[in-house]
Amino acid sequence: MAASAAEQGKGKRVQPPWSPPEGTKHSRLCLYNSLTRNKEIFQPQNGRKVLWYCCGPTVYDASHMGHARSYISFDILRRILRDYFKYDIFYCMNITDIDDKIIKRARQNYLFERYRENKSSPDQLLEDVKTASELFLVKLNETTDPDKKQMLERIQNAVKSAFDPLQEAVQAKFPAEEINRRHETLLDEAKDLLSDWLDAKFGSQVTDNSIFSKLPKFWEGEFHKDMEALNVLPPDVLTRVSEYVPEIVDFVKKIVDNGYGYVSNGSVYFDTMKFDSSEKHSYAKLVPEAVGDQKALQEGEGDLSISADRLSEKHSPNDFALWKCSKPGEPSWDSPWGKGRPGWHIECSAMAGSILGESMDIHGGGFDLRFPHHDNELAQSEAYFENDHWVRYFLHTGHLTIAGCKMSKSLKNFITIKDALKKHTARQLRLAFLMHSWKDTLDYSNNTMESAIQYEKFMNEFFLNVKDILRTPTDVTGQFQKWENQEAELNKNFYDKKAAIHEALCDNIDTRSVLEEMRSLVSQSNSYIAAKKSSRQMPNRLLLENISSYLTQMLKIFGAIESDDAIGFPVGGNSQNINIESTVMPYLQVLSEFREGVRQIAREKKVTEVLQLSDALRDDILPELGVRFEDHEGLPTVVKLVDKDTLLKEREEKKKIEEEKKRKKEEAARKKQEQEGFPTHDTEGKELSKGQIKKLKKLYETQEKLYKDYLQMVQNGSAN
Repeated sequence: MAASAAEQGKGKRVQPPWSPPEGTKHSRLCLYNSLTRNKEIFQPQNGRKVLWYCCGPTVYDASHMGHARSYISFDILRRILRDYFKYDIFYCMNITDIDDKIIKRARQNYLFERYRENKSSPDQLLEDVKTASELFLVKLNETTDPDKKQMLERIQNAVKSAFDPLQEAVQAKFPAEEINRRHETLLDEAKDLLSDWLDAKFGSQVTDNSIFSKLPKFWEGEFHKDMEALNVLPPDVLTRVSEYVPEIVDFVKKIVDNGYGYVSNGSVYFDTMKFDSSEKHSYAKLVPEAVGDQKALQEGEGDLSISADRLSEKHSPNDFALWKCSKPGEPSWDSPWGKGRPGWHIECSAMAGSILGESMDIHGGGFDLRFPHHDNELAQSEAYFENDHWVRYFLHTGHLTIAGCKMSKSLKNFITIKDALKKHTARQLRLAFLMHSWKDTLDYSNNTMESAIQYEKFMNEFFLNVKDILRTPTDVTGQFQKWENQEAELNKNFYDKKAAIHEALCDNIDTRSVLEEMRSLVSQSNSYIAAKKSSRQMPNRLLLENISSYLTQMLKIFGAIESDDAIGFPVGGNSQNINIESTVMPYLQVLSEFREGVRQIAREKKVTEVLQLSDALRDDILPELGVRFEDHEGLPTVVKLVDKDTLLKEREEKKKIEEEKKRKKEEAARKKQEQEGFPTHDTEGKELSKGQIKKLKKLYETQEKLYKDYLQMVQNGSAN
């Protein structure tokens, strides 16, 4: 009976209660929103989908590092939101190909080229430059901006330095060849000055619209090439102002119909007071303190749109042009208000509205676009859609300075992207940007770039060392090694760093902190590898593979690695169709092992010539092929594929260090000889050779021994 009762009791047993772990609080992505000037939790309007509009370039000249600052930074943000946070991003960017700057530059280029083709005589050129200088002097005297004034003075001095030699050559009747050379020099130096004068004189006669489209089309092409070279992702949609004129006209009409715009002398202006007085609207959400800044407002209107007659057309100085009545010498399109062209701000509103609708999640642009451009965009878009949320998050990238100085295309103080890429790789430029906050000022200087180069080198060496460890032969089961305390500690650090990196990315995408955490993880891994090798133990392959794969993946997310390689930077550039490393490494490994065997025999047999050949292979031949052999006492040679230029630079630096050591050693030996009383030069002042000094030392030592023997004999009383 007892057994039966026990069985019954057993049958009634149930599982004990279970409680889920409390877990930890999950961080959410926060972005610095210019609309609040605070970091705000990022919450898209529609699930994981993110509608994003970015202000593109005004294409009238070469793209410069200021453009790179903005577009690389937004590319990094876009990639991280897409590939790390897994948002579904729809990215739209515009090209401004109708603008006062483009119109003026296209007109001036056209007129100057015609002037050059007409081949004016030296006398005529001198006369024209004199006349143009008078107009230029007025412009110079009216300029109050010190940076712009300095730039104009540089042009004036350059023109004078070319004007005087041509005048001298003409008056002294120099040979025709010399006069022609000086004539061309003056033409080149006076291009800006003559272009302004020609535009003032003949600009209104330029009426062919194709003249105004040729310039932006060329520079847009160059911009796209630069972006590709920088590994910046293309937008999902690219809009050009010239292709959206009908949509812009419709957009302006609706703003007028809604009561926020008015027509004046064939132009249409936005009524800022009417808009701001509306209960549901507010003007200048981004920079309210800038309202009334006439300098900024006029820069926003454009050089061709701030004449006294144009300014008098407005109801208020704060109003801005939605549609401009075209003057003679400007491109034009049909509209209900007559022939005209779009204002600057309206283009983004109409194009973004056409593609993204009445509200977008993110709008991006440079810091200097906040007012009036983006504030005016917001006003006219919200006037069109009659809402107060055209943009949910406004992101603005920081300024770029050049060695601490302001950079400006209009001041001719800029470095083109093409020139920057001649000095540094796209990856190095991107690393420099990653090492700084995307929203703060970045100083493009030698120090900034050197930091990026050293970071790249530090990471690359780690990847190469891990690859070498992973190449060590092992069977299937041998890849799974026992974990000791060292592995457990490194693995804990690995997960701690991953958590810290996630926190940094959630905190306004703080790539600067991320790169420091990655550097710290590599330092810890390097210490682990060194400790293992010093104790003649094999580092844990899988652990190091996991760490290096994670770091590689993060760099891919940032756009710093383009290849499909699982670990490290690509070898031989990203354009390679084959994986060079996997192709050549087996052969290099065989060569390394053969060389090590030969060296071992040469050491045992004391054949120094063979050892010298082995060193020459390592130091002179292989670096020319982009191969580095690293010899370590008692350990296998480490084989690395490294950029050839890097290896040759390292070789030159090593050579300089060795020469300096040799020089110091010889200097020390010479000083010692001088202290010991040995002559270092002969009677004619010629430095003695090493052989001569050695012979002198022998003679000295022989004489010294004889002298000591003599003293000993005197002491013993046996000297004669």
